[in-house]
Amino acid sequence: QVQLVESGGGLVQAGGSLRLSCAASGRAFNTYPMGWFRQAPGKEREFVAAISRKGGNTYYADSVKGRFTISRDNAKNTVYLQMNSLKPEETAIYSCAAYSGIYVPRTAGEYDYWGQGTQVTVSS
Repeated sequence: QVQLVESGGGLVQAGGSLRLSCAASGRAFNTYPMGWFRQAPGKEREFVAAISRKGGNTYYADSVKGRFTISRDNAKNTVYLQMNSLKPEETAIYSCAAYSGIYVPRTAGEYDYWGQGTQVTVSS
């Protein structure tokens, strides 16, 4: 079992930056590949980024490549999402998730544990 709590969301102007954090508690954090997803009103949840257990492999949605960076600090039981050059259409609830297996999933249905999410609003 692992519990996840996101923070760092807020209101930012288009072109601005935010850094999201996801703090984990419970069983060994470094055994979980981690992912970030987002869901805008009226839309399905979509994959944003994911990272392997030790952080050596990262994966991104095409729409965020070059602007977002996922990272993790296993000593602090925390995964981060640095978001730069934000766009209004990226307004959504951003959630982190943990997977109990070894590989790094990019689909929401494969993840086992979820945080409550943090709201990101990008104004134009």
